Amino acid sequence: MTDQMKAIRLHRFGGPEVLRYEDAPIPALRPGELRIRVQAVGLNPPDWYLREGYRMLSPEWQPQVSFPVIPGTDVSGAVEAVAEDVAGFALGDEVFAMVRFPEGLAGESRGYAEYVTAPASDVARKSAALDHLQAAAAPMSLLTAWQFLVELGHDQPNPLQPEQHVPVPLAGKTVVVNGAAGGVGHFAVQIARMQGARVIAVASGRHAALLRDLGAEEVIDYTATPPEEMIRDADLVIDAVGGAGSSRFLRTIRPGGALFPIFPLGFAGAEEARERGVTVSSTQVRSNGAQLEELGRLLGEGAIRVVIDSRFPLAEAQRAHERAAEGHIQGKIVLTVG
Repeated sequence: MTDQMKAIRLHRFGGPEVLRYEDAPIPALRPGELRIRVQAVGLNPPDWYLREGYRMLSPEWQPQVSFPVIPGTDVSGAVEAVAEDVAGFALGDEVFAMVRFPEGLAGESRGYAEYVTAPASDVARKSAALDHLQAAAAPMSLLTAWQFLVELGHDQPNPLQPEQHVPVPLAGKTVVVNGAAGGVGHFAVQIARMQGARVIAVASGRHAALLRDLGAEEVIDYTATPPEEMIRDADLVIDAVGGAGSSRFLRTIRPGGALFPIFPLGFAGAEEARERGVTVSSTQVRSNGAQLEELGRLLGEGAIRVVIDSRFPLAEAQRAHERAAEGHIQGKIVLTVG
């Protein structure tokens, strides 16, 4: 094996045009790690946040990035090397992972490449029932939905709020998912339904058939009617879009209910939430190989489905990012490698 691979690297911040397909060193294996020969890579918002230099964050929150840097966190492939201190994995094992997140925010995850190293604790075995595209599409979005709705999976301090996030019981409850057709949203619809909730999906009308197929009992087309005018007495709103607009959903939630904004930055409705008796809570998704292994079984059994919006070769990552910027994504965008 040579010491070089193909990868997508950034040499400066900017738009999709700064993504360069070029040679890069194959990463060295460190203690506690696996090296994975990558077959597919899933795209996620932190990929373009990194590409843009995290410009949406205040300066004190912006990670310090050293160029050149390889973006990407979600990979699926086969184990190519195993550190001596790692047990439970063998050469050739098919695996998937969300690599070093959030600690890799400054570009230490390095997923857009032919090879990636990952802490063994981040890695899960891939079900034979899943292809690499499906597996690569799942990790960050599915772990986000699971950690918000079912099991946090860690005891790290919450950087987003003073108290730790706590999922709420869903059985018999009315759950609204905003941004329901996107990466996190389409998984949240399925998980809430699987947990026994009645699910109302908010998305563009063109996604209605898919969302009903995934388990939504009602779909509200936000392009036709503001959802906050249609919904009352929800037990939980999961806002997979987040940001400043999350506060408009407070009026749709019953006293004692909850709002979970996936992207909470910019939320300014804390006082209104207190007045209405609504809990607002968020968390930061974290790598967890054990959780991912459990979720991989659910994916393999068909209990949870992965929806693929589009796929591009690794060399065409610029086109993939341009597709992401167009919005109205149905499921996930994936890069194929090799």
